[in-house]
Amino acid sequence: MVSQGSSPSLLEALSSDFLACKICLEQLRAPKTLPCLHTYCQDCLAQLAEGGHLRCPECRETVPVPPAGVAAFKTNFFVNGLLDLVRARASGDLRAGKPACALCPLMGGTSAGGPATARCLDCADDLCQACADGHRCTRQTHTHRVVDLVGYRAGWYDEEARERQAAQCPQHPGEALRFLCQPCSQLLCRECRLDPHLDHPCLPLAEAVRARRPGLEELLAGVDKSLAELEAARMVEKEALAQLREQAARVGTQVEEATEGVLRALLAQKKEILGQLRAHVEAAEEAARERLGELESREQVARAAAAFARRVLSLGREAEILSLEGAIAQRLQQLQGCPWMPGPAPCLLPQLELFPGLLDKNCHLLWLSFEKQQPQKDSGKDGARNHRGEETQSRREEGAKTERQDGAQTPKGETPKGERAQTPQEGGAQTPKGERAQTPQEDGAQTPKVERAQTPKEGRSQMPQEDGGAQTPGGGRSNKKRKFKGRLKSISREPSPGPGPNLEGSGLLPRPIFSCSFPTRMPGDKRSPRITGLCPFGPREILVADEQNRALKRFSLNGDYKGAVPVPEGCSPCSVAALQGAVAFSAGARLYLISPDGEVQWRRALSFSQASHAVAAMPSGDRVAVSVSGHVEVYNMEGSLATRFIPGGKANRGLRALVFLTTSPQGNFVGSDWQQNSVVVCDGLGQVVGEYGGPGLHGCQPGSVSVDKKGYIFLTLREVNKVVILDPKGSLLGDFLTAYHGLEKPRVTTMVDGRYLVVSLSNGTIHIFRVRSPDS
Repeated sequence: MVSQGSSPSLLEALSSDFLACKICLEQLRAPKTLPCLHTYCQDCLAQLAEGGHLRCPECRETVPVPPAGVAAFKTNFFVNGLLDLVRARASGDLRAGKPACALCPLMGGTSAGGPATARCLDCADDLCQACADGHRCTRQTHTHRVVDLVGYRAGWYDEEARERQAAQCPQHPGEALRFLCQPCSQLLCRECRLDPHLDHPCLPLAEAVRARRPGLEELLAGVDKSLAELEAARMVEKEALAQLREQAARVGTQVEEATEGVLRALLAQKKEILGQLRAHVEAAEEAARERLGELESREQVARAAAAFARRVLSLGREAEILSLEGAIAQRLQQLQGCPWMPGPAPCLLPQLELFPGLLDKNCHLLWLSFEKQQPQKDSGKDGARNHRGEETQSRREEGAKTERQDGAQTPKGETPKGERAQTPQEGGAQTPKGERAQTPQEDGAQTPKVERAQTPKEGRSQMPQEDGGAQTPGGGRSNKKRKFKGRLKSISREPSPGPGPNLEGSGLLPRPIFSCSFPTRMPGDKRSPRITGLCPFGPREILVADEQNRALKRFSLNGDYKGAVPVPEGCSPCSVAALQGAVAFSAGARLYLISPDGEVQWRRALSFSQASHAVAAMPSGDRVAVSVSGHVEVYNMEGSLATRFIPGGKANRGLRALVFLTTSPQGNFVGSDWQQNSVVVCDGLGQVVGEYGGPGLHGCQPGSVSVDKKGYIFLTLREVNKVVILDPKGSLLGDFLTAYHGLEKPRVTTMVDGRYLVVSLSNGTIHIFRVRSPDS
């Protein structure tokens, strides 16, 4: 029953939900209940019936239609009673005009009756004051409950009205249903009882309810138990899903850290190998220059002596030749006996060796393993996590031990590797291959394990030596692949090492750190928000363009509502940008510039060929750019056109459609071109700096764009729930935000202070992420 205190809100909820047909979305008319206990209008069910069956629009259960049609479905008398109560309260609105008395016309009056001031709950009639007084005095109606009409309309007597309300027989109007035919399970009035059901055992309704209520309550208790079990199962499923998402986010972070660690290690090895290569070449060149100088000096001495002897022999007289014969012979013999060649020059050519599986397309440096979830109590989570950590650590130590044992087995007859393991300072110009060929006895066998207290640089510098120590000729190929795979597995499970040297251009991406999330719907909003524009507004504030509610709302980065910027009457702001002491926004085919208190400073008409116009503030804050029919127009604070250009020049006239637009701190323009399905970056003169329209867009139209303080471009892909990142020239770098970060149909974005990415969703929610650069 409806209580007096809760009747107004309850009836309002019933009239808008329970008493509304889910098919026509209007108040139920001739309600019929299906076996699944869902109620619809009889006419609506008739439209759904096909081939003797119909499907419930809510639970999708197939229901056979009775041979007599949908009219044979059970009539929902409960809904009918509530509808009668709602209609009685709604008829004759007191504000529109007082209802007339229902008894005055029946007493021989010609008028429609006087104004009603009371209502009889038993007769369900509105009465004037005179009829109400007489109603209380007659023998037949003195027990009826006559109440004040105003209080009845206000819902004060809903409970009494429900108690005195009687269901009417559909076959005999005016007759209340009083009996239940037990064989037919049909409600009967007195007329029905005396005609076709005269020989059937019947019970009064109160007695029939008392007899059948325990069975229904028992079934209801069983359903309540099932509901509790379903609720528990649903909670378990939600917890499992939340655990899956949490673990997926954790694994995603581990993948990023592992990838960064591998990249840092490879970059360190690259730097080290190139340094060794330069040292080897420089040492070889220095030794070669010394040998070349000595050879040139000896060559000059020999040439001079040979030339002198040749002149004496060809031009000298006999006495002259004989007088110099002894000195010439002695000098020539001295030159012949001198070691002309200092020995074979060592020419050690460098060769690069890679791990066998590194270039194999089937070699996976990272892979996933899936474990079945085990329900655990909260008190045991830490212990289980520590246990798993100990198992992982023990596996790593066993792998390292196996690697050292395999590497320590040096085949017999092999040339000792210690001779080739000399450093460039000891042996002159040595090759990197020689350094990698150190034996495990010298490098790894005597050291149990590299200490964790090592700096990343030290750890990286020893990796090639450890790898080389494990190499064996012949059958060592599979061992190298297995140990290399195990080492990368251990790297992927540990935190990435500290930042190494300058990594610019190495491919390391900025990472998101979730800050907060908040809704943008305010109490005064008549509709759900539809955010079409975002921009920074003051210190640590954002300005939100809510096109659906025709408002420019201010929020802090913590989600605190700071008020609104008034907009002209009838304007629905689309895109918005904040300038120095002013706000620019587009609405329809116009560009507005208003003050923070809503005063319009100027407006400019734009082309009607574009449904919406993107607005962006220049880095200087004194000009605003707007996209118009494939080109960009820039206006100053006075509303004068400062410049106008087409990305790529006049050759691209009619080939561009910039739906989203932003500017970078470097002064470039970044736009989403829906005609070319690409992201275009151009300078202030319209020259294209870079453009991307590759497979990284996943076939989606590029969405909102934002640029951080370093020039990285953040592109929204709404269809796949992603925000991808591009470098300042428009080359795709990778994913920045995905559905794991809570993105569900992202709409527009903006960058605040160059380090906070603000993302609005289609449901009006805003997520804020701090952009963490790789070098921070």
